[in-house]
Amino acid sequence: MGLPGTNTQKQVSTSPQLLEKIWWISLFVMLAAGGIAIFYRITDGLASTNLSSLMPWGAWIAFYIFFVGLSAGSFLLSTLIIVFGMERFEVVGRAALFTAIIAMIVALTFVLLDLGRMDRFLNAMIYWNLTSILAWEVHFYLLYIVLLVAELYLMIRTDLIRLHQESTGWKKKLYGILTIGSTDLSPESRLNDKKWMKILGYIGIPLAIFGVHGGTGTLFAVVKARVYWNSALFPIIFVLSALVSGTALLTFIYIISQKVRKLHVNIDVVKALAQLMAFFLIIDLSLEFYEWGVSGYGLEHEHMAVLATMFAGKHAWSFWGFQMFLGAVLPLYLIFSKRTRESVTALAIASISIVLGIIGVRFNIVVPALIVPVIEGYPTGDYFPSWVEWVSSLGVVAMGMMLYTIGAKLLPLDEDENEVLSHE
Repeated sequence: MGLPGTNTQKQVSTSPQLLEKIWWISLFVMLAAGGIAIFYRITDGLASTNLSSLMPWGAWIAFYIFFVGLSAGSFLLSTLIIVFGMERFEVVGRAALFTAIIAMIVALTFVLLDLGRMDRFLNAMIYWNLTSILAWEVHFYLLYIVLLVAELYLMIRTDLIRLHQESTGWKKKLYGILTIGSTDLSPESRLNDKKWMKILGYIGIPLAIFGVHGGTGTLFAVVKARVYWNSALFPIIFVLSALVSGTALLTFIYIISQKVRKLHVNIDVVKALAQLMAFFLIIDLSLEFYEWGVSGYGLEHEHMAVLATMFAGKHAWSFWGFQMFLGAVLPLYLIFSKRTRESVTALAIASISIVLGIIGVRFNIVVPALIVPVIEGYPTGDYFPSWVEWVSSLGVVAMGMMLYTIGAKLLPLDEDENEVLSHE
């Protein structure tokens, strides 16, 4: 009787290792495919894409604003813990900050791919035009990344010191570098870390809202020739959708990471996160409905043409299938239905559904507004990403997932749940 039990135990213990191998192989395959597509992009230029003078922005810009939103949303969720003391979410606090950093790296990589002259990417920083929203955005991004790294360091500093003391070989050298020479584990130093984390959090809130993702929305809002973008609500909608997608992604990451490692999933934390993302989603949807309603109520030709393109045009499947069904109807049902609101699996489906839905939202922001010609009588634009755009995007996303996986293995991103619960 002991032998079968032993085999079962071995099978359970090796299962996470098998999943990890499959995960790494998948990432390397996607990264290799993406590398080939990026090579074509570099050698053939934008001719390898389906972008044109009529459709100058496409998949890469849609993914760029998606990942900037993920970053801003993840960071703002972390501020609920650091600044406002919502300790029930502390189990995802470190992951939130690290996700924000990785998402910004991925977002800026997409911008790099979209540049006609990739070798001139530093020009926006070197030649600062004070009247350019884009120039301000680039500098806000840099300041924001520095703030994220500093805040994450303060959050994990004491654990890095312990890892440096306990590790050997290359890991000891790595943690020695990451501690930046710090060796203080005293309670006073921890209180000092928390004080500075709160200060950085206060600085980061307006930076993330007005400078980072609100500023990204402003990039679109100031384009007067595109009536759908030229709205004061646009920056606000960008921030709210960032909160939706960031909360949803962190909910999914928490559930999956716990399940893969066969650790306890705190259903109370998952339900609280799900209710928070539902709250943000409902406000976001309300503002979007106001935006569509006001645009339609005026019966202006340009407004009606964009709405018709979005709701009933060639790409309407993205609006109804991704933005409305995956991004709103399905997750709200799973979160509030009596049959599913207590299920971790259902809430995981709701969270990843929202993430996919927000990708649809980003495509629906970029593409329909460009399809409608600026001047009546001019050719109508049309766009669907080329294989180079799709596969290179897959590679960039794989790069981000690989960076996160490496960070999750080497950095102390997991909060002790028992310690967190003792705070409540």
